[in-house]
Amino acid sequence: MKVKTIVIGYGFLGKWHAQKAAALKDSCELVAIIETFEPNIQKAQADHPGVKVLSHWQDIKADFDAAVIVTPTSLHHDVAMQLLKAGKHVFCEKPLASTTQQSKEIDALAQEKKLTLQVGHSERCHEAWEKLSEYFKLIEKDAILRINRYAPFKGRATDVDVVQDLMIHDIDLVLWLTGKDVVSVSAWGQKIRTNHWDHVTAELRLKDDITAFITVGRNHVEEERSLEVCSRKGLVKVDLFRNTISHAPADQISEGVFTQTESYAKRDHLLIEQTAFYASILQRKAPMVSGRDGVRAVELVEAVLSALETRSTVKIYG
Repeated sequence: MKVKTIVIGYGFLGKWHAQKAAALKDSCELVAIIETFEPNIQKAQADHPGVKVLSHWQDIKADFDAAVIVTPTSLHHDVAMQLLKAGKHVFCEKPLASTTQQSKEIDALAQEKKLTLQVGHSERCHEAWEKLSEYFKLIEKDAILRINRYAPFKGRATDVDVVQDLMIHDIDLVLWLTGKDVVSVSAWGQKIRTNHWDHVTAELRLKDDITAFITVGRNHVEEERSLEVCSRKGLVKVDLFRNTISHAPADQISEGVFTQTESYAKRDHLLIEQTAFYASILQRKAPMVSGRDGVRAVELVEAVLSALETRSTVKIYG
C-alpha cells in the first residue's frame, strides 16, 4: 500500500521534499505538486514530468491521503487546518505555525480527526544521537549544554529573525535530548543586517538545574553547528558540521589517553523524515516528531523573543 501524497510549495526546500516523495516508491505515490510562483511551476514541471503541477490543492481531481507543507510559515496554519478538515494526514515543515495558539489549533484538530501530524524538526536525524542515546539518558542535575549555530551572511530568510529560522532547531533538540521542561528563558541579541534579530544567545533553565546556552547567528565570520554537554561524567561535543563526536570522560579512556573522537556518517534527513511519516500512517503509529513537540518549540521561540524585546527573564509555567 502506498500513501498518495501532494507537496505544497516548490521553493528551495520544497523541491527536495518532492524529490524524496518521488523516490520512496514503495510507500509513497507523488500525486501532485502545488505551487503559485511561475518560475517554480516551470521547474517543478521539468523535474517531475509525470506529476501534476497545480496552483491550488483543491483543484486536484484525484484523491490523495497526505500532504507535505513547505510553504512560508505564515501560511502553515491555514493550509494545515484546511487539509486536516478534509481528512488528510499532514507533514508540516518547522515551525508548525507562526504562533503558539495557531500551533495548538493544528495539533488539536489532528488529534480530534485521528490523523497523523508530523513536524519537520530534521536535526533529530543525526546518527550522533543514536550513538549517544545511552549517554543522554544519563544527563543529570547541574549539566550544562552549549549549542552554537552560526554562519556568514547568506541573504536568505531575512523576513524573519534567527530565533524562528535557526534557533527553533536547537530548542527542539534541547527538549528532545534532555526530556526536561524549561522553567525560564533569558536572551540577548543584536539586529545587524536586517530589522530582525540577526544574532541571539538564549539561556534556557530546565528542571533538575540543567542549563542550555544556545547561540545562533547569520552574520558570523565562520560556520559552526555544534552541541556540547558538560556534567560530572565529563564532556561530550558533537560537531554537526563535520560529523564528529568528541568525548572527554571524567576518567581516562586508556593509559595516558583522556579524550577520543569518532566520526559518524552523514544522512539524508529529509528522506528519513518522509520515510517515518509514511510509516506512521501505514502502521498507525506515533509520528517521529509530534504536533505537541511542534507546539512546545513554538512556545519557547515566543518566550525567547519576549525575553529579547523586554530584556527580562521569562518564566515558564506548566
